[in-house]
Amino acid sequence: MSVRVFLVDDHAVFRSGVRAELSRETDMEVVGEAGAVTEAVAGIDAAKPDVVLLDVHMPDGGGVAVLGGIAEGPVCLALSVSDAAEDVIAVIRAGARGYVTKTISGAELADGIRRVAGGDAVFSPRLAGFVLDSFTGRSPVPEPPLDPELDSLTPRELEVLRLLARGYTYREIAESLFISVKTVETHASNVLRKTQQSNRNALTRWAHRRRIE
Repeated sequence: MSVRVFLVDDHAVFRSGVRAELSRETDMEVVGEAGAVTEAVAGIDAAKPDVVLLDVHMPDGGGVAVLGGIAEGPVCLALSVSDAAEDVIAVIRAGARGYVTKTISGAELADGIRRVAGGDAVFSPRLAGFVLDSFTGRSPVPEPPLDPELDSLTPRELEVLRLLARGYTYREIAESLFISVKTVETHASNVLRKTQQSNRNALTRWAHRRRIE
């Protein structure tokens, strides 16, 4: 029996890569895709998939907005470059059944889809810890402090910042986000300008002080 999958991500190149990976699985069928919230909600309701692979950071509310807009039926597995606790908790509270990051392999992603389709919750051990701590009340996710420089970053710039802080090269970031090296350089330049840092080393220290990693 085939698992019907719907892809939601605002980057067409990334969707193409996921579609190609899942096409190798004999028990999976990609029945639709969308790059924006409104398009995703309409497409999911029409296609009636078993599993929705859902990006977290998109314009107009992102994955949380999609979860709030679709009818009951499909299970949703968040697929994001971010492994920040606040992102994980937000989409799980909105109704996602699991959360994996875009560093996952094609085989691991396919296994995650099968598991959520079968009723399991799917997380890496670290992300599962965030969820357990949040719902037991032992370590609630705090409201982030006001930070005008950080708030000025777009979701994509924040993704690039997190990977820079982890020591990724521009090429590694490009491969992880399915964008060109030139685009990464542009985002990195914007991040430096907005955070008023002079170079990458200073930016990494700035990010670590804010626990962005």
